[in-house]
Amino acid sequence: MKFGIFYELQLPRPWQAGDELKLYQDALTQLETADRLGYDHAWVVEHHFLEEYSHSPSPESFLAAASQRTRNIRLGHGIFQLTTNHPARVAERIAVLDLLSRGRCEFGMGESASITELEPFSRDMETKKEVFEEAVAAIFPMFRDGGSEHHGKYFDIPLRNVVPKPVQKPHPPLWMACSQLPTIERAGQCGFGALGFQFVSADAAHAWVHAYYNAITKRLKKLADYEINPNMALVSFFMCAKTDEEARLRADGATFFQFALRFYGASQDRQRPAPGAVNMWDEYNKWKRENREAQEAALRSGLIGSPDTIRKKLRRFRTSHIDQVILLNQAGKNSHEHICESLELFAEEVMPEFQNDPEHDAWKAGVMRGSLKLEEIDTAEFTDRYGKLALNVGSPKPAPAAAG
Repeated sequence: MKFGIFYELQLPRPWQAGDELKLYQDALTQLETADRLGYDHAWVVEHHFLEEYSHSPSPESFLAAASQRTRNIRLGHGIFQLTTNHPARVAERIAVLDLLSRGRCEFGMGESASITELEPFSRDMETKKEVFEEAVAAIFPMFRDGGSEHHGKYFDIPLRNVVPKPVQKPHPPLWMACSQLPTIERAGQCGFGALGFQFVSADAAHAWVHAYYNAITKRLKKLADYEINPNMALVSFFMCAKTDEEARLRADGATFFQFALRFYGASQDRQRPAPGAVNMWDEYNKWKRENREAQEAALRSGLIGSPDTIRKKLRRFRTSHIDQVILLNQAGKNSHEHICESLELFAEEVMPEFQNDPEHDAWKAGVMRGSLKLEEIDTAEFTDRYGKLALNVGSPKPAPAAAG
């Protein structure tokens, strides 16, 4: 099992001069710490206009800086929005990051799930899948030697040689953002690694893994000429401390993360409030006061707790055959000091047990050869059997007035 760390670069209000500077510099220090401790991946999102939830519109810049302060940790776009970027610019930025990092770039792709982000770039929810798939078809010929061209519905690109080219051949490993069973299956069918941005139980993760590997081994239908990346990763809330109680006290940001996520990912057809019209942190604290039991239950979930508690939870995920667990530590107002202490304690007392897993390696090799039978999962069956196990952390919703 591999371990990654995950960054939305959250910054709740109230904002003071220097807050964004500190946010970025602290995050880079945390990546240096993770690199020194032997974590495998660092994943950074791309988001636009999502106040308080994410101040990360330029992950390629952040990851380029990280490439000069780290040596071994792989640097992942989790994800690059193919709907709001021109394909040639995507190919150029991926290649530059791969060069700067000496071949440590991971290329995660997605569409964006919010009209707040899509509309200013003249994209919409109805066509974003088409735009994504056409962008994929346009990008991968650009990584090869020589020129390429693309003439499609959404992009018209004359013959040009996109330079530079990435270090990794034929390209960096490919990933796709997923949040539901159908998108997990879609990632498998496309041959992309699955970045599971949903907080699920170990039992639900078992179903996701089987659905994913069934798709990639039995129903592969690539969107272009590229090398597949059979890997399944899941994000989990994370805070490791000496006791469960201390970890929960330090992990308040986990429920703020879910609160803000629901605000921006809720009904896509409603009018968005004007910039600055909602103080997300104040609304979150109102919700927390009124839903104390839900918040406390949420903090008992995920990988939040003492080393012993987290070890027990991870053993269940290991039996589900997850390839990578991505740890969400930077959320809400979780402090820099607590994040670094959490990374240190987990690496020292938990990570070594799970890093070398010959049983998982043998299972995966058997699956890819077709010698191991997997459980077939359909959407209705998943909902009936596993849907109730998904950790919909606290289910917070902004007050109607705040939602506009």
